[in-house]
Amino acid sequence: MSPVLPLPVTTASRETCTATDVLRLVGEKWTVLILVVLRDGGPSGFNRLDRTVEGLSRRILTRTLRGLEEDGLISRRATASHVEYALTDLGGSLLPLILAVGEWAVEHAPEIAAARAAYRSGLR
Repeated sequence: MSPVLPLPVTTASRETCTATDVLRLVGEKWTVLILVVLRDGGPSGFNRLDRTVEGLSRRILTRTLRGLEEDGLISRRATASHVEYALTDLGGSLLPLILAVGEWAVEHAPEIAAARAAYRSGLR
């Protein structure tokens, strides 16, 4: 298996790596949640998204939607009366990969908790 990044890992190689860019995107606090909401709830207007996700400010929602649209993960369709956001095929193809990480986390939560407890008890 060849490395994703050449070793040693330099700042330049990290910044130009496509995987780093995508991981940064999906690591943002609201990105995955918005994608899942659009998958499960279908196309949605801004106000519906705002009401659906508690704790998400309108400013951050706007920024997140613009970023997802820029990356082609969602589409934005404006009509005379409202704007509607929808998951694109590209966004839909990313979701199973992200959800697999979430499922892995749930499945292995007891092991992670045990490892953390063992680590912390060894530090005292």
